[in-house]
Amino acid sequence: MKLIIQIPAYNEADILPTTIQSLPNELPGIDQIEVLVIDDGSNDGTADIAKSLGVQHVLQLQKHTGLASAFIRGLETALQYGADVIVNTDADNQYYAEDINILIEPILSGQADLVVGDRGVADLKEFSTSKRILQRFGSWVMAKASGVKTPDATSGFRAISREAALRTLVQSEYSYTLETLIQAGARQISVAYIPIRTNPQTRPSRLMKSIPQYIAHSTTTIIRAYTMYSPLKIFTMIAILLILGGVALGARYMYFYFIGRGAGHVQSVIFGAVLMIVGFQVLLIGLLADLVGFNRQILEEVLYRIRRIELYEYTDSSTEINQQNDNSIS
Repeated sequence: MKLIIQIPAYNEADILPTTIQSLPNELPGIDQIEVLVIDDGSNDGTADIAKSLGVQHVLQLQKHTGLASAFIRGLETALQYGADVIVNTDADNQYYAEDINILIEPILSGQADLVVGDRGVADLKEFSTSKRILQRFGSWVMAKASGVKTPDATSGFRAISREAALRTLVQSEYSYTLETLIQAGARQISVAYIPIRTNPQTRPSRLMKSIPQYIAHSTTTIIRAYTMYSPLKIFTMIAILLILGGVALGARYMYFYFIGRGAGHVQSVIFGAVLMIVGFQVLLIGLLADLVGFNRQILEEVLYRIRRIELYEYTDSSTEINQQNDNSIS
């Protein structure tokens, strides 16, 4: 059983040594542990620091692409290096590395394919009061959107099985945390939450520069991801509201008509008819979106199979090269 700990990093040269040195060298149930640092276009020598610390794998991206892109590139690379389990942690040493042991346990025991570290955001002293409230509210919204109990939706301390990683697809450019949970709920991927500890904050969050920006990005991500996987529900709700509005205006006109005052309320009929027509059009759009979503599921299944084929081909070629090297040495 091979574990790869991936660390997306952007200009983390100062704190990266502390983060890497705190990682475990051995764990129960794990035969091999390797570290992968994804240098997301840093300009402070982050990649060089990682190499000097003896990190087994360093992936250098040519330009800064953002956390979500670095995360997914890390998953792809970790799979290529033969990871059975992948743990994602932050480069700023936010998470307590010794908790990796309990984070991977549900995967090793077959109870879950995605395990998220629960920081206890309601009581986390490192967060301001407003941030704690936002985290709790966001986790509640995510639970409703994903259908998965979600006490800490934005935690980046995660363990992922090989199968779950092969099926992970992130479209957001902001963060992977929310979209992957909605995706897991839609695909019936088993998710577990494990209480974890955190280290004292070393720097302000780069992802949350301001509360309005955080709300805007998170809301956009949730709506986009939920609509992507459950379009018919979204469009049906909108259509029902529009149709009910039209029916209400029509009923209002009929009321005035029967009491002999209908002549002055014709505009209610016109506006009500418009609302009902638009409502039925939205419903039709929802049906079309549902068909597109079904095609998306087919494409994602094809992508999953292609990834598996590529992974096995890469693994076989790597094994063949290693055997040739061993033969040449002997």
